[in-house]
Amino acid sequence: MTGSLLSILLLGFLLGIKHAIEPDHVIAVSTIASESKNLKRSIFAGVYWGIGHTATLFIVGMILIVAKNTITDTVALSLEFIVGIMLVSLGLNSIVAFMKHRHHHHHHDSHHTSTHKKKNRTHLKSFFIGLIHGLAGSAAMVLLTMSTVSTAWQGALYILIFGCGTVVGMLSFSTIIGIPFVLTSGKQLNGYLNNLAGIISILFGIYYMYNLGVNEGLFSLWFS
Repeated sequence: MTGSLLSILLLGFLLGIKHAIEPDHVIAVSTIASESKNLKRSIFAGVYWGIGHTATLFIVGMILIVAKNTITDTVALSLEFIVGIMLVSLGLNSIVAFMKHRHHHHHHDSHHTSTHKKKNRTHLKSFFIGLIHGLAGSAAMVLLTMSTVSTAWQGALYILIFGCGTVVGMLSFSTIIGIPFVLTSGKQLNGYLNNLAGIISILFGIYYMYNLGVNEGLFSLWFS
């Protein structure tokens, strides 16, 4: 393994960590963390998100390496647009879940069985959100790599290392983000935090879509 490849892989790992803490990722994971009042669960949300994210990156990356061609701007931007839609729906979902929770707060029964189901649902949800996030913005990142990496297996290695960085970044982040939600669990403040996470998610999602559509010219690409 050459020094230059090693440095590329290290860069990949660091980029992965940096990539994990981009605002749309952070907002998505904090929305999930806000719903699970359990630190372990919110940490796992971060990990599953990272795994889902890496899975997509890997598949997209391999297709791009094999196809050796760039995808069109329209496709790339449309994939990012999906993330905007998802952030809005995540935020709404979070607020609706909170309203329901308040409504059901008086009835505490069959709590234990639902916790296990809920745990799996949180993991799956994080995994799918990671998958969708992997689609957006990943193409550009992978293409950038492909110009520096010479063979397919090096590319594959790079993506996996990048993925590890993303998981590490997300793991640490979802732990930090989970703490205030867990500490305030069951208290009034948790509701406010929960709703705040939801509102930020919705607003950021709308801004994200507006920015893509208007500033990046996606709408004109669609309707041209």
